[in-house]
Amino acid sequence: MEHLEKFRDDELSVTISELLVATADSSDPLLDDSVSELLHAMRLRMAMDVVFVSEFIDGQRMFRYVDAAPGAPAIEAGGASPAEESVCRRVVEGRVPELVQDLSALARSSAEVPELPFQIGAHLSTPIVLKNRRVYGTLCCFSAAPRPDLVQADLDRLKLCATLVARKVDLNQSRGIVEPPPHWKLEPMAGEAYESPAWHNASLRANRR
Repeated sequence: MEHLEKFRDDELSVTISELLVATADSSDPLLDDSVSELLHAMRLRMAMDVVFVSEFIDGQRMFRYVDAAPGAPAIEAGGASPAEESVCRRVVEGRVPELVQDLSALARSSAEVPELPFQIGAHLSTPIVLKNRRVYGTLCCFSAAPRPDLVQADLDRLKLCATLVARKVDLNQSRGIVEPPPHWKLEPMAGEAYESPAWHNASLRANRR
């Protein structure tokens, strides 16, 4: 699936949409094989430093999945930080926009941006909303440098990916996994082998380029 890194932005959007259709019944094991690959590909295509999935639990923001470029700030899956001190929580509450081209500039004009342990320029974040309408957490990506080129279409792709992540969480809960253990990640399940028509079509498009 690493060939997804070659995709244009519009091809990524098509692939995400196909995956949503392919997993509409929330019973397809495809999600266990695909979500982390797709998030990695999206981070590369958007030229961002970090993409992560967080879950809000008892006032904490738990990092459930992290994909980062070499040299990016150290965020590890399984780690946690106070949710109220995060940009993620403030995005969910509507206190910070979902798409920020330069978070440092926003911090100079808004008291809503919390103090951060490292430099963040561009920041995109969107809630992960489950079938029962509960906000599970957020899907976020950021870069150290500002990105004035980011547009609404970039956020729209992130929102589509958040829907896929929500579908995976809902699927886990349908399997009886209500509260995942701290080490839970969006990784493929051991022993699962699955080939989806959506991924097959994506492979063909990428290989034709």
